[in-house]
Amino acid sequence: GSVGRADAASIAAHYGSVSVATYAVGVAYLAAREVHVDAQLPLFLVLLEVPAIIVGILLARKNDANLRWGKVAHEAFLGKSIVLLVGGLIIGWLSGPEGLAPLEPLFFDLFKGVLALFLLEMGLIAASQARTVIQNGVFLVGFGILAPLPMAIIGASLGAAMGLSVGGTTLLAVLAASSSYIAAPAAMRIAVPEANPSLSLAASLGVTFPFNIFVGIPIYYLIAQWMHSAGG
Repeated sequence: GSVGRADAASIAAHYGSVSVATYAVGVAYLAAREVHVDAQLPLFLVLLEVPAIIVGILLARKNDANLRWGKVAHEAFLGKSIVLLVGGLIIGWLSGPEGLAPLEPLFFDLFKGVLALFLLEMGLIAASQARTVIQNGVFLVGFGILAPLPMAIIGASLGAAMGLSVGGTTLLAVLAASSSYIAAPAAMRIAVPEANPSLSLAASLGVTFPFNIFVGIPIYYLIAQWMHSAGG
């Protein structure tokens, strides 16, 4: 059940980074319950995407003088997910609520439908990792289920300490508990090619992603509510 240094560093990068899809499901979960979410949460989504990837690379390659940091930095800071996230933030900031109003039917009203299609695609990809999960069963399943909860508690604690609302605290917990399967795999493929990508992806997408969607998010919401009631 143990993994080598490269695979351990890759898993660390995946789990230190965040999942945009899990965050989107968290947003939809809270919206269905009409729970207010702090406006700065998308900024946390962007800020938390990159640092873990850099740390994972350092863990695996800190003694490697030949590491191609240029390509790694390009993938980490200019990858598709980062560009779209940062671009969306900038567009929203420049446009303001009035400027975005005409686009609401496309980007807001259709959100749940597009999210459902995206989750269907993610489910198909997760199913393709079933063999790797079975082959490395005890470690991947155990880590994929046990790791999110303590990370979510840390995220919720930080959210409550920063004065975020219950919704904002919930989403920060969701971000902390989630694991990347888009940006991190791309960066690891370049920076740590000796790592087995199927291990990280199987744990992240095959175990943790469905766990967070079906079990984790409601639990993180309850944790956020408890923290606010205990602190208030």
